[in-house]
Amino acid sequence: MKVQTEVRAAAWKIKKSLQTISPLQRAKHWSWVIVRAILITGFCFVILYPLFFKLSVSFKDRMDVYDSTVLWIPKHFTIDTIRIAFNALNYPKTALNSLLIASVSTLLQLISCSLAAFAFARLRFKGSGLLFGGVIFTIIVPVQTLMVTTYLNYRYFDIFGLIELFTGQKGINLLDSYWPFILQSITGMGIKSGLFIFIFRQFFRGIPIELEEASYIDGCSVLQSFTRIMVPNAVPAMVTVILFSFVWQWNDNYYVSLFLTSTDVLSTKLPVMWASFSLNDPLYAYLVKNAGELLFMAPIIILYIFAQRYFVESVERSGLIG
Repeated sequence: MKVQTEVRAAAWKIKKSLQTISPLQRAKHWSWVIVRAILITGFCFVILYPLFFKLSVSFKDRMDVYDSTVLWIPKHFTIDTIRIAFNALNYPKTALNSLLIASVSTLLQLISCSLAAFAFARLRFKGSGLLFGGVIFTIIVPVQTLMVTTYLNYRYFDIFGLIELFTGQKGINLLDSYWPFILQSITGMGIKSGLFIFIFRQFFRGIPIELEEASYIDGCSVLQSFTRIMVPNAVPAMVTVILFSFVWQWNDNYYVSLFLTSTDVLSTKLPVMWASFSLNDPLYAYLVKNAGELLFMAPIIILYIFAQRYFVESVERSGLIG
C-alpha cells in the first residue's frame, strides 16, 4: 500500500511538472524530436540504400530490366536471378572455403594478437617501445607497398636459410595453398593484426594490475596469469577482434589474389569468383552480379543480426571510442 502511494505521488509530481512547461518550450522540444528523427532516418537510408537496391534488383525478371516504369518493386517477381548466381558461384563450395579460411585465420589472429598485446601491456623488456612502434607502423603503411616482398617470401619460403642448407633448394613454394594465411595469422602479421594488438593492449592496460600480482603470489606463471586473469576479463575485446577479423578476412580480395595464383584454387574463394563471370546480355548480367553480391553479403548480415548487441557492447568497453 505504501509503495502504491509513493508511485501515485511521483506520477502526480511528473504530471504537475509537465503542466508548468510553457508552450514555447514544448514547441522547441517537439521540433528537436522531429529534426532528430529526420536526420536519423536520412542517415539510415544512406547507409542501407545499397542493401535495399540489391534486394530490389535480385528479384527482378529479365523483362523488368527493359521496363522503364519498374524502379524498386519488380512487376515480375522471380528467384531465377538468384538461382543463376547461386550456380555460377558454386556457392556451397566457395562459401565453405571462404568460411574455413576466415574462421581459421580469425582464431589464429585472436591467439597471436592477444599474446603479443599482453607482452606489450604487462611485460617490460628492452626495446618493447620500439617494437610497439613497429606494430603501429604496420597499421599506417599500406599492405600494397609490401606486395613484392610478401609474394617472394612465400614463393621461396625459408626459415633462416635452413631449408636451402639441408635440401639445396631455394626455399619452398607455399603459394596456391592456405599456408600463407595460416603463417601470417599465427605470427601476428595477418590482416589488420596491428590494430588488433593495439585493441588488446589498451584493454589489458585497463585491467587492475593487483589482479595479476595476486595471481603471481598464488604461484601462477606469466602464461597462467594470462589465461586465468587476462583472458576471462578480455571478453569484450575478444568479441571486437573476432568480428572485425572475420569480416575483413571474408571480404579480403588482395591477399587471396596474391597467394592463390592458380585458377583452380582462386575460384574456390567468393571475393574473386565474379572476375570471370559474364553473360551475353550485359544488363541482365548486371542483375545477376547484384544477386551474387547479395549472396556474398548474406553470411555477414546474418552474423551481424545475431551478434550486433555483443558487438556494440564490446566496442564500448574495449577502448575504441571515447
